[in-house]
Amino acid sequence: RSRPLTPTEQEQVSGWLRAGEESLFWRQQALDQRHALNCAVLIADHLPGRTDLIRAALLHDIGKRHSHLGIGGRVAASSLALLRLPVPSRWRRYLDHGPLGAADLAGLEAEPIVVAFAAGHHGGVPSGVDPSDWSLLREADGE
Repeated sequence: RSRPLTPTEQEQVSGWLRAGEESLFWRQQALDQRHALNCAVLIADHLPGRTDLIRAALLHDIGKRHSHLGIGGRVAASSLALLRLPVPSRWRRYLDHGPLGAADLAGLEAEPIVVAFAAGHHGGVPSGVDPSDWSLLREADGE
């Protein structure tokens, strides 16, 4: 179980995000908030002025909240997908968290890199995205 963000960390997140984005961020589970903050801090340490990349790091997994799955359900969904077995619809939402989160962010008119990283953070560099920015974001995500 991941520990919730401290008040200081919560202020840090709030300082980086816009109002609508912040609302989405706080609807994530604590483990996703913790992972997102760790990613964002790595980006901020490398490129403190690139708030677009920091926001991309903070928001890349927001689509996971649509599934309402804990760790066990996430492992089960991923295992079924790897085995190419049928996946229940709620678990499918977890597997589709990238496009779901990207749609949420596009609705908020988030920057293109924020939407793109949410949509395809497990994939290759989309056209129009700086490969070095993408590489840093993927590194921060542990890829």
